[in-house]
Amino acid sequence: MEAFPFSSIPNLPLFFSMFLILYSIAYFIVFRNWSPKIRPEACSCFISLFHGTPAVFLATFAIFSDQNRGFSSPNTKTQNLVLDYSIAYFLTDLLHYLIFFPTDVLFIGHHLATLFVFITCRHVVFHGSYAILTLLILAEVTSFCQNVWTLATARRHDNQLAAKVYSNLSPYFYAFYSVVRGIFGPFFLYQMGVFYSSGVADNVIPRWLWVSWMCVVITAIGVSILWISNLWVELFKEKKAKLEKEL
Repeated sequence: MEAFPFSSIPNLPLFFSMFLILYSIAYFIVFRNWSPKIRPEACSCFISLFHGTPAVFLATFAIFSDQNRGFSSPNTKTQNLVLDYSIAYFLTDLLHYLIFFPTDVLFIGHHLATLFVFITCRHVVFHGSYAILTLLILAEVTSFCQNVWTLATARRHDNQLAAKVYSNLSPYFYAFYSVVRGIFGPFFLYQMGVFYSSGVADNVIPRWLWVSWMCVVITAIGVSILWISNLWVELFKEKKAKLEKEL
């Protein structure tokens, strides 16, 4: 039987090409009539929609299909595939920021740090994907809501449907995000820290590396909590102003 034509192509270049094509479709077709000011951000959301939720399902399958899963277990082929999928996405989105928002140091730094974690897990130590993919699930399980919310936010001042979606979705998205990033994320990070600090994984994941991973995740969770806290404050201000206007 003839081999599938893409079977000999490494995962990373294939996925990277896919995300570049998706970004091009978004920029030149889907959002071609959007304002140049918000068009790039919309394209970033578009490719994120093709990464976030699929990554959650793929990572979940990759984790539970490994009977030997654990914080120091070796990566399986399926887990490596998911890591390549996410690396390709973050490389594409990093290019997006470098081209359209080169002064956005926060997001560029976030993407570089995330790529460091994924690449070292995938191509340096070949272990630890259980921890990294679980963190990926926690990070991306809210991505669909966040992307819809971001697109609605961008158009809420000139589109009634977007304004309605923004108004209705905001409190539910904020609550969902707060629970995931404020409770489940720190809880899993604590478990991860307890395991690695015991030293049982030092022979497969060097101490300097897992400490680096922990620092990246702690920073990401901290920034996420600060971001969502500010959004809650803005929401309450909007509700208060609307109530006062009605009265």
